[in-house]
Amino acid sequence: MPAVHHKLLLEEALQDSPQTRSLLSVFEEDSGTLTDYTNQLLQSMQRVFGAQSEMGLATEQLSQQLLDYEKKNFALGKGDEEVIVTLQNFAKTVGELNSLHSELANQMADGMVFPLIQFREKDLTEISTLKEIFGIATDEHEAAMVKYSRLPKKKENEKLKSDLVKEVAYTRRKQHQGSLQYYCALNALQYRKRVAMLEPMLGYTKAQISFFKKGIELVSKKMDNFLSSVSNMTQNIQAQLDVEAEAMRGSQREFLSVEDTVYMPDKDTEPVNRTLIQKAGYLNIRNKTGLVTTAWDRLYFFTQGGNLMCQPRGAVAGGMVLDLDNSSVMAVECEDRRYCFQITSPSGKTSMILQAESKREYEEWICTVNNISRQIYLTDNPEAVAIRLNQTAIQAVTPITSFEKRPEGSPNPDRAKPGGVHAASGGSQKTGAAPEPEDLIAPGTPIQFDIMLPASEFQDQNRAGGRRTNPFGETDDDCSTESDDSLLQQVFAVRFQGSMAVRCGNNQEVIYEAMRQVLAARAIHNIFRTTESHLMVTSSSLRLIDPQTQVTRISFQLGEVCQFAAHQENGRLMGFVVEGRDWSDGDEEGEPSFSTFVFESNTEGEKICYTINLAKDITEAKKDPEALAQLMKNMPLTNDGKFLLLEPETGDTTNGAEEDLESEA
Repeated sequence: MPAVHHKLLLEEALQDSPQTRSLLSVFEEDSGTLTDYTNQLLQSMQRVFGAQSEMGLATEQLSQQLLDYEKKNFALGKGDEEVIVTLQNFAKTVGELNSLHSELANQMADGMVFPLIQFREKDLTEISTLKEIFGIATDEHEAAMVKYSRLPKKKENEKLKSDLVKEVAYTRRKQHQGSLQYYCALNALQYRKRVAMLEPMLGYTKAQISFFKKGIELVSKKMDNFLSSVSNMTQNIQAQLDVEAEAMRGSQREFLSVEDTVYMPDKDTEPVNRTLIQKAGYLNIRNKTGLVTTAWDRLYFFTQGGNLMCQPRGAVAGGMVLDLDNSSVMAVECEDRRYCFQITSPSGKTSMILQAESKREYEEWICTVNNISRQIYLTDNPEAVAIRLNQTAIQAVTPITSFEKRPEGSPNPDRAKPGGVHAASGGSQKTGAAPEPEDLIAPGTPIQFDIMLPASEFQDQNRAGGRRTNPFGETDDDCSTESDDSLLQQVFAVRFQGSMAVRCGNNQEVIYEAMRQVLAARAIHNIFRTTESHLMVTSSSLRLIDPQTQVTRISFQLGEVCQFAAHQENGRLMGFVVEGRDWSDGDEEGEPSFSTFVFESNTEGEKICYTINLAKDITEAKKDPEALAQLMKNMPLTNDGKFLLLEPETGDTTNGAEEDLESEA
């Protein structure tokens, strides 16, 4: 007897993909057809059992029903050829045994009618019940996912989030358990239906032979081998069912023994794979339903070559949504939802906003689309190319939470000790809950990646001793020529990463967020080359100097620098916030404006922050001669009376400053 060729894979029950749903519909169609056929076959057998006077007609109908098994065209009927042949032989036998006796009633009830009734009431009813349970569990999971997807990102209620996560995990586990039981029952039905079709007829025929004495030798000689083969066939099918049922029970126990985090959204334990060139999974897509109204639909998306495909549930195949070649992808803020990103076509005319279920899915989808847009999949070794490219763009999907903040109440390093380094700024720290990115930087704020000055401005600047107005909106009204007898003068080799306007300058979070957005923008737009400059820190100002021409590209009075900090993970990154005035509204005093500048240094960024902080201490100490004398007494000085801080680090970089350097940010 050939084995069953079609079965539902239990390992795909949790993913619940459209392909699995499509295969499940085939099994359900087969189950429905089998139910209809079983009811018809049972009616025929009951008619044989109850209508002795019309037994001839009933036997003829039964024979016809046995022949109709072949005509039903079961969706999963492959491998039923021997069953069909056997039923055809039974139909012939039934046609020959057309006269019944009343004493056959008990034997027919036990051997023919009862097994089929048991099959219908036990197996087919179980399938129907499990289908309802699976449907209810699926609806509950969908409802839970809708509520979870609407969970706001800004100032969200942690208890509400925890309750929704538990609800999603509970409904997902319930759906998974229901689907496993349903799949196992449908798989087992493929074996049981064969037994159910053959066993009643086997009992019926045996009952006929045992009661018909006349011609028993002729009949038995003709059917002994046939009945023996049918018995062996049913035993083999039952043995296959037992083996398959035990294997499915083991798989079911294994799949249900996993941790609850498997069912919880946004609880991924595996690291993000940034080198994918294929991706598939459920995403929420934002659709316009009117002029100002939108709706979110949860659909199954997958990539195929350079195309983004979508396959709704119940569909046989997916359709192309967008050509990803040369497209762009970036994280966006949309309707206060988390994990949203936008894919835009090369022409910019077509775009879509999608929402992932978890942080890991969100990052992997962005990296996958970014890899496909570069047509990596067309190369000979796409995996190696993706690894190499993503090493330079890993910051494109780094969320703000990855920047480690200083714990509240933790002591700052000793600022008075010579050579000490720290990441604290001279400004006050903002306590309480961490601000949202929108509170720090306005969405859509442009980023400047280079400091460009015209030649005439360079000449005027040199004649004026460094006094200038910088191109970022800050003015140097209070600037004065850098005095030659400055108590502090330290030079650092740095590379300018970018600058952008910010909303505040009273905490370090705005610097961290600016770093994240600048590095992400560089990665998204493939801007990885920077030019080396010299950052001179004195007791009165900060100056960015061209190492070739010694022209001051930009300078700030020390009093304008209101905040500075070093990156907590990448120690070579640092940034500072400069306060200026905006007179665009006609106000005589002007509205305060803030800009953040981000740099990468050849040394630790905390050393630069330490030097800036010391410069501020010197500025404050100048107001009190005694405090200045005490500060100079505690700090080592050079021969010309200046503060000795660090070993000069520009000597080794002067020659290398003639060409652009590759940024390691």
